[in-house]
Amino acid sequence: MAPVYLAGAFSAELCDIRIYNEQYSGPLENEQLFSWPDMLVLTGITVAFDRMLHLTAYARSKNPNVIVVAGGPPIRALPRYSQRFFDYCCVGDVEQLKEVITDAFGKAYVAQEMFPRYDLAYWTGRIGYVESSRNCNFRCPFCSLTGDGVSYQKYDLEYIRKQIVALGKKDFIVFLDNNFYGNDRKYFLERIDLIKELRNAGFFRAWGALVTNDFFYKEENLYLVQKAGCLAMFSGVESFDTQWLQNNKAQNIRFPQVELIRKSLDAGVVFLYGLIMDITSRRIADLQREIDFIIDTPDITLPSYLVAPIPFLGTPFFYECLAKGTILPKTKLRDLDSATLSLRPLDTISEVANFFRNIQNLSGYRLRVLRHSLSFYKRYRSKFNTMQMITALSSGALLCAEKFATSSDWLSLIFKWKRFRTHISTTETLDAVYKPAFRVDSRYKDYFKPTMVTDESGRLCEELTEDLIITKKTLVKTDDCVH
Repeated sequence: MAPVYLAGAFSAELCDIRIYNEQYSGPLENEQLFSWPDMLVLTGITVAFDRMLHLTAYARSKNPNVIVVAGGPPIRALPRYSQRFFDYCCVGDVEQLKEVITDAFGKAYVAQEMFPRYDLAYWTGRIGYVESSRNCNFRCPFCSLTGDGVSYQKYDLEYIRKQIVALGKKDFIVFLDNNFYGNDRKYFLERIDLIKELRNAGFFRAWGALVTNDFFYKEENLYLVQKAGCLAMFSGVESFDTQWLQNNKAQNIRFPQVELIRKSLDAGVVFLYGLIMDITSRRIADLQREIDFIIDTPDITLPSYLVAPIPFLGTPFFYECLAKGTILPKTKLRDLDSATLSLRPLDTISEVANFFRNIQNLSGYRLRVLRHSLSFYKRYRSKFNTMQMITALSSGALLCAEKFATSSDWLSLIFKWKRFRTHISTTETLDAVYKPAFRVDSRYKDYFKPTMVTDESGRLCEELTEDLIITKKTLVKTDDCVH
């Protein structure tokens, strides 16, 4: 949804604006469309950095005068390195785009009020997305928000109301907040009242959000959100191992994880979560026991994903891995995707690669997943409506049918080399998008080379040291837009 919010920075009267969502529509390869814009604004998660380079090469080959603006986690982590490729490198929030527009075109081209362009979000359908807060009040060592050093921010209630009303009638609304609960209970209660009001007015049927585990500390919270029409809450369980949580996510150890999940389900709120398979501190046998335990506990939901630990650039976890030399040689930025092993494990690399290859689709567990789902259905069918039950059971189904779940045009192209995957960053093959879709200017041929994090010896690549070593403690956050 970031492009939708970014588009709101431009004057709708003076600017012709188009949004393209590659996750929904597949790789952008339309040569005519690349020659169209005066300004190309790019954003994405860490692994999208190379894709931003590809799109920049396409656009500049078709229009040498195009202005390219880039932002998001990879730009914030590598602001100086990024200046080699983009005209404007924004390490601030979406509002920084207003400064860019003013500098490039003049203040007249900036919207008087920056508001999400939901009318351009062609992929949303019956689901709406809004924000009521920004960032998180916790500092987990592996989280990119911790690396950014950003603070938790609350939005004005009227701005939240305006977003929901602007969406029109929706079946379901997702709050995009990194932590919907936050650290201000009064503000949380005010938002619940607003949600109830707008739901009763018919703007949406149900909603969901992401919260941290402290949300479940107060019994009243589940009652409040359930009465306000909450269908599901996502919370980062990450692990059922208490020792691991103590070292990585201490806020999760106040209550046993199973007890916490049951509490939510019994209150009529679907509990969704993910797991980190930390092969750097735990053995495969230990992780397999954890998966066995979850599948054999039918009164809790199955995880939505099982991922490898990721050393996101600039996070405390990244620097810990760098100091210990645990990042594998020839790791590419593109490999920090949660399905590729980029860290040295306790077990052998081949064993861990095979482990990750199998758990991506729960190979060997599918019959047990079916039994779990049937038992779960019998236990909770009186507590959940049809929409909730489908949501609760979808995690296991999608994990088992991983190939089907990733069979859209975009993902089938990205993963058409999938049978050749090694799941090891040192030897992993590149995505199909690293081959230019059409002829590009020779000046930009290097834009299709992968950005390397480590060299053949496992040391940090020299090109990234200025951002990640020399300046890691001295980067001035007020200098948000470098160009």
